[in-house]
Amino acid sequence: MKTDIQLIKQAKTGDVHAFARLYEIIYQDLYHFALYTLKNPADAEDIVSETVTDAFVQIGQLKKVESFKAWIFQILTNKCRKSLKNHPLSLEEIPWELKESTHENLELDTMIRQEFFRLSDEERMIISMHLFAGYKSHEIASILHMNENTVRSKESRALKKMAVNLNPEKE
Repeated sequence: MKTDIQLIKQAKTGDVHAFARLYEIIYQDLYHFALYTLKNPADAEDIVSETVTDAFVQIGQLKKVESFKAWIFQILTNKCRKSLKNHPLSLEEIPWELKESTHENLELDTMIRQEFFRLSDEERMIISMHLFAGYKSHEIASILHMNENTVRSKESRALKKMAVNLNPEKE
């Protein structure tokens, strides 16, 4: 983490190479978040590219170097939300290349992904922010302008909805 902090400090002073290294470190997390949120590889790449461009331009305004990850994910989250408002998603396009499957049971992996994409945009956003960006409930609440308890409740209901659909006999 000290190396990352040093890179962030260097990037804040305009060091392009330091920012490029930060980009290499965080790209996969940004891409997975965007892909799970937007469900389209090309859209995810575009949003990540826009996010990184904006972050590069604005990094001098970053107040706390320790907050870099949260800061860049907030930029990404806002861009994803705007994209979802402008271009509602359909269920037909599920990105299968999200990650190399480490599951023995590819059928279960496929079912989990399908259930994830059946969730509403808001539910997917909340779960993605928690799982991929590492946000806590209070941080998600702040970004999405919701009550912290509402965030926890929506996440819990979304996960239960997925579980019920994966195990219909347990209803």
